[in-house]
Amino acid sequence: MKDDPVFRSFAGFSLGSGAKAFLRVAGVLLVGAQDAQALPSFARQTGQQCAACHNGFPELTPYGRQFKINGYTFSNGDAPTFPLAALIISSFTHTAEPADAPPAPGTTRNDNYGVDAANFFYAGKITSNVGAYLQGFYDVRAHAFALFNSDFRYADTAHFFGKAATIGLTVNNNPGLTDPWNTAQSFWYYPYETSHWVAQPAASTAIQGRYAQQVEGATAYVSWDQWVYAAAGAYEGLDAKTLNSLGINTRGTSLIADPAPYWRVALEPAWGNNTLEFGTFGMDMSVDPLRDATAGTDRTVDVGVDSQYQYLADRYSLSLIGSYIWEDSSLDASRALHFSSNSRDNLRAVNVKVTYAYDQTYYANLGPFRTYGSRDQALYGSAGAANGSPDTAGWVGELDYYPFNRGGPAFWRQLGLKFGLQYTYYTRFDGATTNYDGMGRSASANNTLFLYTWILF
Repeated sequence: MKDDPVFRSFAGFSLGSGAKAFLRVAGVLLVGAQDAQALPSFARQTGQQCAACHNGFPELTPYGRQFKINGYTFSNGDAPTFPLAALIISSFTHTAEPADAPPAPGTTRNDNYGVDAANFFYAGKITSNVGAYLQGFYDVRAHAFALFNSDFRYADTAHFFGKAATIGLTVNNNPGLTDPWNTAQSFWYYPYETSHWVAQPAASTAIQGRYAQQVEGATAYVSWDQWVYAAAGAYEGLDAKTLNSLGINTRGTSLIADPAPYWRVALEPAWGNNTLEFGTFGMDMSVDPLRDATAGTDRTVDVGVDSQYQYLADRYSLSLIGSYIWEDSSLDASRALHFSSNSRDNLRAVNVKVTYAYDQTYYANLGPFRTYGSRDQALYGSAGAANGSPDTAGWVGELDYYPFNRGGPAFWRQLGLKFGLQYTYYTRFDGATTNYDGMGRSASANNTLFLYTWILF
């Protein structure tokens, strides 16, 4: 959910009309009716407890990754298959110092609390080879409904070199949504929930969610012998009229002007209770800055490396996640339009998280983060960094309690509940430890205590 208030080439290639129609049908279904949590509809379909798929949702276990790779189609023949679910999010946010002004209508400068949003899902098996994850979002404070994530999948089995493989195709609206690991892409990385009512750093890489819900794309993938995974596809931007009709606010957004290739390769050896993933991913984007094509396009290339270790036992578990992303941008169009001071910029992002869990109920998480790169006064100064630097660093610690991770109460066995206590500590914010905004505000003023609940049913 990162920066979004709701929660941010192959030559001659264009997405086929069938893929476009497929995704638009998904949008119609949602509008007419945040991240893949431990959805009760999936639990009903598989007959499994939340802990079977999630090491503290939304982080997936090996079974959860295979469930996703196989198109959300695993099922228990005796289990009900009602594919609808809902998620209610409520929270309390306190920052070390109040904001200069209320962050949104109906909020205050500090200590904001209440029900934030309601999510609605159609999620589950459609046929033996087709499944879907469709998410709508209702912003309680803004009284607005929007299409959020959509992921239609087809999956089947094959054999290569004497080993079983799963091959699949996904049509979706969020680069990285398709990925089975929660390491870096889109906004599937830690922390999985953040406050909507605090200042956000000026910079983040594109693949970490900048174009989430603003694109349509198709990705083909293969998982061979459950330890080699490869995916490739492309995304193109949706016009402002289409996005506005789906409830997506396009203010301040840019447009992926040409189909942007996306790739992902990962290896995951497993032994005993252990799995170790290491891989790479990336995306190459031609962009109309702020949806203005009068000066041509910019080009942004993101390349990342990531790794995830999991030890999952019945009584306790341990996971360690890390990623590093290189982003290089050619900004000739932005510079001509005075959106950027430079014709070339770079950005780097580091994210790490370690989790210890006891009895699949009590979870402790801790992770450092840092984003840094070229100083660009026009690009980052307009977002609040007075010195034009994107350098932001700190730590996020979180304690989570899942009372129903092994099964809900008798009256609703698939009821999901999560209590989160999170603290974000900044050592730098937008390029400085003090006076980063030119008005005397320090990085530590944004230190945030965030308490939240998820109720899934």
